[in-house]
Amino acid sequence: MKQKSHSGLKKRVKVRKSGTARVQKSCKNHLLSNKSKKQKKMDNNGKEIDPTRMQSIRRLLPGKVTLKK
Repeated sequence: MKQKSHSGLKKRVKVRKSGTARVQKSCKNHLLSNKSKKQKKMDNNGKEIDPTRMQSIRRLLPGKVTLKK
């Protein structure tokens, strides 16, 4: 039987061409008028997932995420 990807994680993780995964940083969705320009601008591309969590993410997204070399 074909393995299915975790649909909740697919919406939260962006997989790049190199196979690494990135997630959006927190605190960037609402109440933005109270936050400084610097705070909103920092790391617009998201942050890379640390290697300790990559094993579980690779299990939930089979065939999409690879190990970073």
